[in-house]
Amino acid sequence: MIRVAVAGKSAIVRSGLEAIVLSDSELQLVRAASLEMARDADVVLLDAPEGNSLPVASARVLAEPLPPVVALVAEVRRVAIQRLLATGGRGILLREAPPHEILAAIHAVAAGLAVVSPEVLDALVPSALDGAPADEAPASEPLTERETQVLAALAEGAGNKEIATRLRISEHTMKFHVSSILAKLGAATRTEAVARGYREGLIVI
Repeated sequence: MIRVAVAGKSAIVRSGLEAIVLSDSELQLVRAASLEMARDADVVLLDAPEGNSLPVASARVLAEPLPPVVALVAEVRRVAIQRLLATGGRGILLREAPPHEILAAIHAVAAGLAVVSPEVLDALVPSALDGAPADEAPASEPLTERETQVLAALAEGAGNKEIATRLRISEHTMKFHVSSILAKLGAATRTEAVARGYREGLIVI
């Protein structure tokens, strides 16, 4: 059971997000009056329409770290997204993301993955390429075992549905894996990610 706390300034939005969490039998809603009080949760679902950083002034110096955060943003601004990621955000989705994408992101982040929507990824990739071509941009963090499996399947030319069936995961989870791979490898497309995977020795020929 994944314990999820919902945070945000709007009571109406919080209620809607709580309803989404309660619709998944594998998630348990944790009531928390503030983000600082959400330590008992495994994941925090945060409504952050303005982006910027997580609304905890001392989040980076607190004795106990906060759980990973899935943030919902109203618009994609590179600086705002970077601040969210720098202050603990592990998942960034657009505020209008459908319930199934929000739930998939919660599960992915709880499993230790980083999740970003395609629109957010498009905003982040240019910053990763500043000063260096995509082929030379170093990976920000290593791929997980599952992401390595997905990358290898992409190298074979397999599509999302085929890979999802092969790995026994949903297509939505598959899309999140691809987004995470692109972000970690600093690639703008799947083709670039595969090319970097070969160069970095991530794909065995």
